[in-house]
Amino acid sequence: MRTLFLGDVVGRAGRAAIAETLPKLREDWKLDFVVVNGENASSGAGLTGAHAKLLLDAGADVLTLGDHAFDQKDMLSFIDGEPRVIRPLNFAKQAPGRGAGLFKDRRGRKVLVTQVLGQVFMKRAFDDPFSAMDATLRAHPLGGQAQMILVDVHCEATSEKMAMGHFCDGKASLVVGTHTHVPTGDAQILPGGTAYLSDAGMCGDYDSVIGMDKAEPMRRFVTGMSKGRFTPALGAATLSGVLVESDDRTGKATLVKMVRLGGRLEQSGI
Repeated sequence: MRTLFLGDVVGRAGRAAIAETLPKLREDWKLDFVVVNGENASSGAGLTGAHAKLLLDAGADVLTLGDHAFDQKDMLSFIDGEPRVIRPLNFAKQAPGRGAGLFKDRRGRKVLVTQVLGQVFMKRAFDDPFSAMDATLRAHPLGGQAQMILVDVHCEATSEKMAMGHFCDGKASLVVGTHTHVPTGDAQILPGGTAYLSDAGMCGDYDSVIGMDKAEPMRRFVTGMSKGRFTPALGAATLSGVLVESDDRTGKATLVKMVRLGGRLEQSGI
């Protein structure tokens, strides 16, 4: 199975890049399944129902969220009617939606998509991500109920992401980090057969400060004072993520490659 995961979509530039590129990419790369983290797609914080529909219509099979899952208030009601949007497993127990879903690719093979939030350096303490992930993976054994399992680890600390990768090794096809908007260069297949990448990066304008127009964040760093809100940068976006091939029988990864398409990163040869 060929699965593409794309990192955090940031604002209008990221949405446009997905809408313009993903439909053709699915055909050219013969993709079986596509997962997109969309939690910053609407004004740089959260995801609206309309923008979720745009990303799904462009070719995403599933969207994951993150700590900004419900910053856009209409997601509170939208998510209950759209099972293809996954919020973190260890979010508040009263939160709408679900933290894991079993889906089928275009050939009928079953794919489990799930997400957890990290605890280290995050603004508030979420429930333990490791126990939440353990329960989900025990209920969906790789190569049994699911031919492919994708875990989105939405964390600030790379150490916590790495620990989750090793925790899931042999029990998932791919563990990929999101949240920092900075792509890492450590794509690998772990000893147990799980593909791993510390951070997929973002789908947004890299001539920015993690996707935001440079002026306001630089002002705050230099002067310690704010003048306005953060707004997403509007330049040409790079699609950042990871491509994984996995064995249908075992669910283990056989290939993992970082993806950098368009915008500044591809122009720089990264």
